[in-house]
Amino acid sequence: MAENIILLSHGAGGKLTAELVDKTFLPRYGNETLLRLGDGAVLEELGQGVPVLSTDSYVVNPYFFPGGDIGSLAVYGTVNDLAMCGGRPLALTVAMILEEGIPVADLERICESIGRASERAGVKVVTGDTKVVERGHGDGIYINTSGLAVRSPDCPLDPKRVRPGDRIIVDGPMGQHGAAILGARRDLPLQVEIPSDSRPLVQEVQALLALGDGVKILHDPTRGGLATCLNEIARQSETRIILDETLLPEDPVVTQVCELVGLDPLYLANEGKLVAVVAHDAAEAAVEALLKAGAPSPAVCGEVLPGEPLVVGRSAAGGERILDVLTGDPLPRIC
Repeated sequence: MAENIILLSHGAGGKLTAELVDKTFLPRYGNETLLRLGDGAVLEELGQGVPVLSTDSYVVNPYFFPGGDIGSLAVYGTVNDLAMCGGRPLALTVAMILEEGIPVADLERICESIGRASERAGVKVVTGDTKVVERGHGDGIYINTSGLAVRSPDCPLDPKRVRPGDRIIVDGPMGQHGAAILGARRDLPLQVEIPSDSRPLVQEVQALLALGDGVKILHDPTRGGLATCLNEIARQSETRIILDETLLPEDPVVTQVCELVGLDPLYLANEGKLVAVVAHDAAEAAVEALLKAGAPSPAVCGEVLPGEPLVVGRSAAGGERILDVLTGDPLPRIC
């Protein structure tokens, strides 16, 4: 039985640690760099460009959820953070904190997911670390990933370039990841299951960057959702944003979930969506580029105006409401 669960000795650096690396990690996301098993990774010359570095930690509960798991989420989350900076992701590190007693089968499944997600995102896991804590001192598995990317020296992304008249574009319905986690935790009376939108955004970003300096800034509306994301953009650019809520792509099941539990989809997390601010004359081309790159349902849904940094939502009836930054944490451990 002990062979089927994680033991403290799996984190001791000895025989069981080596077996975990050789039998669980390397067969699922190993590559020529990781196989060297050094204390770090020596990468090839990055070529011309500006290095981009990001790090993030994942504590999502449950660690398996519709449409993904903590492994794929860790890969896509870090890759997408790099992409929002205009970077082309190259390499990831993966560090795991495991709780004594979790099934080895769960860990193997997560590692397989990391392997598939890395291949899909076009990155390699080049180094990592594993620690094991006593039973009751963790919650299954936590993952930290750091990512390295390179971006063009003349990358146009800069919030200071946002101007009144620019347009706001989203690439699909908001709130699917948050609704998926909520559905996985509660027995909600839904007709269909909601899968998380967790996916890599690298191709969409590269398609937008190919349009040139008409693309001003990119953002992924993760924790805090679209409303909080737009507030960050408004504050960084010192502009006002009007969001036309009638133009937002909608997932009817997400809407149903929010009505059942009293949440607003504009504040639910996304793990596979982006927000782009583009010049007015670049908006149509940006939507077309996103469609060709595989975006679910890109749409122009807002406009940048002069004024105090603020986000205003406009309803179908013409009414307006202030969309402030999320306060509190209605759905903790979302990623």
